[in-house]
Amino acid sequence: MSAGGSASAGAPPPSSAGTPPAASQPYRVQTASLIQDGQQLVWTVRLAQPFSADSLARDRRSLCLLIERASDGAVVGQLCVIGPARRSFEPRLVYAPVSGRGAGPSRIIAASARRTSSSSLSASFLPAAIGRGYGELRWQVVSTLHAAACAPPARGGGCFELYPARPALLKLHTPVLVGCVASGPSLVYHGSPRVREIALTFDDGPWNDPPTAAFLALLEREHVPATFFEIGDQISAFDRTGALERRMLADGDMIGDHTWTHPVMSSLSPAQQRSQLLQTVDAIRHATRGFTPCLWRPPYGAISPSLVSLARSLGLLTIMWDVDPRDWSLPGVGAIYANVVANAHDGAIVLQHFGGGPRYQTLAALPQEIRTLRARGYRFVTVSQLLGLRLLYR
Repeated sequence: MSAGGSASAGAPPPSSAGTPPAASQPYRVQTASLIQDGQQLVWTVRLAQPFSADSLARDRRSLCLLIERASDGAVVGQLCVIGPARRSFEPRLVYAPVSGRGAGPSRIIAASARRTSSSSLSASFLPAAIGRGYGELRWQVVSTLHAAACAPPARGGGCFELYPARPALLKLHTPVLVGCVASGPSLVYHGSPRVREIALTFDDGPWNDPPTAAFLALLEREHVPATFFEIGDQISAFDRTGALERRMLADGDMIGDHTWTHPVMSSLSPAQQRSQLLQTVDAIRHATRGFTPCLWRPPYGAISPSLVSLARSLGLLTIMWDVDPRDWSLPGVGAIYANVVANAHDGAIVLQHFGGGPRYQTLAALPQEIRTLRARGYRFVTVSQLLGLRLLYR
């Protein structure tokens, strides 16, 4: 690796898992990998001894994934493990850019990280979360002990271990999301109450007041994925080329079916219900150049058992909500924000709108909603992620 200088270390020698490290040496890495899985990068690492994320800082240790230029192995960023947020048990990841002057400011990224054993970690995140596209990169894991009494490892070059000894090359390809697989209950109001995750959802677009692109730009800046339930008849009117829909998928967002014309679906005949759903599926597939949704949301929340069954037969889960700030009534930015944060909970599905009327209040409330919920330890996910649905790529 190199960043304003260079350092190298041999691969750590074998060690028995479960053996505590010497207090004067960094943790030893037994195995590590970085692979692409659909849109996500998946980082796995196993140490030679047990560890806990929340004790790393206390023990003056760090465990990081170095992101390096493919051309010369120069370090351009580091992704490090830190302890869990309040009311959570899972580790978090912070990313900092690296230059010749050293590491820049770090920030928590949107990532799913978990302990797979007492000595192992697995984390997944989008390349965009670390400022990367789908190209080539090199990587190494660095385990460091920050202490004056640190004794260099037997085959190391300082108070750190590098794995692998030479930067590994990862060639990423641009994934194309083509669908998701409906599984689990056909009618959903929320996700698991045992995970610190929350899904922001938006209905009634695409729209122009404000433009849908304004919502996408804000979510991109905040590194927050969302789920957009779209009205089929509006796609050709407000996103004629499908650029917005394709941008959503590229951002890691999810698109759902919100019917063709936004009727009270429970009052329609089965044939009309089927037409409302399938016309919108076709419009989304055409706009995205191949993505078939597996989620739909009934306008006004109007459902019946037969409608839920019909949707499931078409490969669509019926997605409701359990946090509703009634932003459609334009209650004010403060009221929208206060309602969302007061009612947020583990596994919540939040209903808001990005169409069907002027949605400037909703847009203005979002930044503070995101900051507050993130500070409370929530991880933002799409509905498909919240439910653990399998995504299909080509």
